[in-house]
Amino acid sequence: MNWAPIIWLFLMVLFIMMEASTVAVISLWFAVGALAAMIASLLGGELWLQLLLFFAVSCVLLCALRPVLKRFFTPKLTKTNADAIVGTTGVVIGQINNVLAHGQVKLGAMQWSARSTTGAVIEEGTLVRVDRIEGVKVFVTAVEVPANIK
Repeated sequence: MNWAPIIWLFLMVLFIMMEASTVAVISLWFAVGALAAMIASLLGGELWLQLLLFFAVSCVLLCALRPVLKRFFTPKLTKTNADAIVGTTGVVIGQINNVLAHGQVKLGAMQWSARSTTGAVIEEGTLVRVDRIEGVKVFVTAVEVPANIK
């Protein structure tokens, strides 16, 4: 009895189950490769041909179609609330001094407690960029303003 088609069928089902549990769009292509190898074995193909088909079909589909499907199935995340503030610029309205644990920044219409990401003192009126948020404090870095804008 030729066990190759049964082994390829088992592998195909295994890869499909793995894909269903992870949804990483990786195992799916190996399942299709196993299907190609199973068809080759049913048609009397040698083991080397089955293995070649399995790896070739899997690799080609993985490289060609995974990026397309990944882009299609990955949800577009919209930054909301505090996440939307990271990367924005604001103005220091109260000197930022990490040692004294004080500082205020105006970001749009909101005022935030602020700390310096680098630990340097940032003077009032300085333009800053928000690097991250921890609790109710924003961590900022001074932004260099080109001389022709001043």
